[in-house]
Amino acid sequence: MCSRIMSGLMIVLLALVTVPSVVGKNSRKSRTIPATISVAMVSSTKEAALHDAMRKLWEDHITWTRVFIVSAVADLPDKAAATERLLQNQVDIGNAIKPLYGEPAGNKLTALLKEHITTAAEVVAAAKANDQAKLADANKRWFANADQIADFLSGANPKNWPQADMRSMMKEHLDLTTQEAVARLKRDWAADVKAYDSIHEQILKMADHLTMGIVKQFPEKFKSE
Repeated sequence: MCSRIMSGLMIVLLALVTVPSVVGKNSRKSRTIPATISVAMVSSTKEAALHDAMRKLWEDHITWTRVFIVSAVADLPDKAAATERLLQNQVDIGNAIKPLYGEPAGNKLTALLKEHITTAAEVVAAAKANDQAKLADANKRWFANADQIADFLSGANPKNWPQADMRSMMKEHLDLTTQEAVARLKRDWAADVKAYDSIHEQILKMADHLTMGIVKQFPEKFKSE
């Protein structure tokens, strides 16, 4: 794997599939679980590790999306490097689900997420050029792809990731990212910062929703030791 966090999450998931935990209960007494999943809700060290790793992957997603937006809007020389790192994040997310859902599923998710990113780049480029026809076309395809991602995830875990919930979360992610890009294009720095804060809060909720869905789908892999 190219990123350390990707390697860490793969180790966590592979351990869940093949090896029982050897970490004692007392080892997590000082642990602080931020935001939407409380300490009481985290039932095992394995679950806590998955929770943290899932958040890191999706925080990388919004962080490198922001870096790309800043670079693309300002025509900065780091745009290519930012794009490469952002696309690698989509590979990391796809690889992360392979131990539980299989290699074809992981590859499919990566492909959908890469389309999510490349189409978002088209949206930003068209908005910057004020090309309304291209913007409308790219935006339509971007939101359609978001539904495809949501439907794919729901199909993998329909009981815990209902289609309506996943579609709503993906739409909110796109709406907030649009606000961020528009604010950046308009040089409205206060709105830009506010949008990113909202994006960060929303993506953590989404990451936690995915984590809890995995835990509920595979409860035997997250039993307290």
